Amino acid sequence: MTAWWTLLRRELGAYLLSLTGYVILTAVAFLLGVGFTLVVLAYNGDSLTVPLTELFYSTLFFWLILLVATPMITMRLFAQERATGTYETLMTCPVGELSVVLAKFAAGLLFYTVMWIPLIVCLLIVHRYTAEGTAFDWWPVASTSLGILLMGALYVAIGCLASALTRSQIVAAILSFAIGLTLFLLSFAEYSLGPRGGWLADAARYVSMLD
Repeated sequence: MTAWWTLLRRELGAYLLSLTGYVILTAVAFLLGVGFTLVVLAYNGDSLTVPLTELFYSTLFFWLILLVATPMITMRLFAQERATGTYETLMTCPVGELSVVLAKFAAGLLFYTVMWIPLIVCLLIVHRYTAEGTAFDWWPVASTSLGILLMGALYVAIGCLASALTRSQIVAAILSFAIGLTLFLLSFAEYSLGPRGGWLADAARYVSMLD
């Protein structure tokens, strides 16, 4: 556990000490602000029956953040180690391979979670200046947030795999984006195939990111 904690702090420190980490946080905060503002303006004065987070989940901004930001978060996790020659050294240290993988995955997921903090801030601001209602039933909001976290865990895992397959961070990001985009597009296959799609529609339903 001590070795895992040390590796986790090392990975988190790499995010905090790099310009890329702050660029990602700034860009995501901007997209979250714009996307959430557009959702609020679109439903201003209407009675909502679903949480605002669920409405934001259905917008282009959410998927843009998930598909683009996540590969940028994970592209360096293993690829940088290979490019700098520290991968072999890391694997020969007295820590298990599982600890290395879990530490890098946890660091990526933690950074992904921090990335979504502005969304919570937006919710609190809207809640402060509007009357309470179904839109701010915090249990549905919490469940939607959990869904965002779990989807992030999937995409971070995909990013870790892509990063482990190459020495180039750019290639890792492109590969991760391609896999994530494929999963996203497969989500529409269920609707395009229809009830006559048979096993193909069933397979698309299992991997759908929209249900």
